[in-house]
Amino acid sequence: MITLCMDTSTKYLVIGLISNDTLIDSLQKECWKNQSELLFPELLSLLDKHDFKAEDIDQIVVTEGPGSYTGVRIAMTVAKVFCGLKDVPMATLGTLQLFAGVTPKCRVVLDARSKRVYTGIYENGILQGSLEVIDACEVEKNLQLDEVVIGDGSLVGKQDMIPDLAMNFLKLKNHWQFAENVHTVKPEYLKPSESYLVKK
Repeated sequence: MITLCMDTSTKYLVIGLISNDTLIDSLQKECWKNQSELLFPELLSLLDKHDFKAEDIDQIVVTEGPGSYTGVRIAMTVAKVFCGLKDVPMATLGTLQLFAGVTPKCRVVLDARSKRVYTGIYENGILQGSLEVIDACEVEKNLQLDEVVIGDGSLVGKQDMIPDLAMNFLKLKNHWQFAENVHTVKPEYLKPSESYLVKK
């Protein structure tokens, strides 16, 4: 069983190839606004490296957001077209959930532009409470001294902490949300004025 994992929702391009329960290869590259140009060349290079063809991909997992409006749609569109044409399963993970991985407890902070951040608290891959998009200064003001921050921590007075996202796809395998119909899968967007609970 070969699973292709992709994330283009932030400034990183992430591609992973999983064989059953093993991450056999991956790419994680910072390429803000260039994911659409680099996704296919990098994906083909990764497949060629292991003598895989598109027909060898049994399922695809992508992030659903929140994140860059265009970025979220890049990987999702590729996955929907491929899975629809090849009739293979498609699953999603939340973008912040991917950054959190299976950390016992952490706050994920990702750049939402205009001095705002996407943020949520996770325990072992499960969201505690709600996802929000709020001013970075508000998050920084309310951070606990011992709070673990993953992602763009420098936006809230912490160090940036970017995990191995392809490995996190694998670690969160039990949280993959498989779609009954790939054509109905939609990105998750957060507007500046709203905060809501999600089942991720």
